[in-house]
Amino acid sequence: MDRSQKEATIAALNLELQSAALVVVTKQSGMTVAEVTDLRRKMRAAGASYKVTKNRLAVIALKGTQFEKTETLFKGPTALAWSKDPVAAAKVAVDYAKTNDKFKIVGGSIGNVTLDAAGVDALSKLPSLDQLRASLLGMIQTPATRIAGVLQAPGGQVARVLAAYAKKDEAA
Repeated sequence: MDRSQKEATIAALNLELQSAALVVVTKQSGMTVAEVTDLRRKMRAAGASYKVTKNRLAVIALKGTQFEKTETLFKGPTALAWSKDPVAAAKVAVDYAKTNDKFKIVGGSIGNVTLDAAGVDALSKLPSLDQLRASLLGMIQTPATRIAGVLQAPGGQVARVLAAYAKKDEAA
């Protein structure tokens, strides 16, 4: 990789990290290409990204972002996972680490807060942004459904009473 390619890689990574809410630093030594491809596929499905890059380039790309404090985590063969959702990358990384011994979580950062591996694990147990939105929408819709049911009930009762009187009159 020549200097211009390195600069392009750093600029592209920096641009993506500017809009991220979470960064997870991982160790992935000994993983096969198929395993890394599987991990990338899972990350993409969750709305996250995963990139193996040289530590020096990653540290330079982190400059000027809210994740600058994570530069101490880059020792040995590492990779970055990031997402705009504050939980998505952590969920996928923790789930994948449970099934693959070659993949380990070093730490991460959410905003200006640096996390260790246990912090990333705790973060992965939180509901995702989409799950929170769905539950909030459910809470908002439930009272509206109940109100509609209560408002329709008197009309239904009146209709049943009138129908009963009509049947009574027909029988007579």
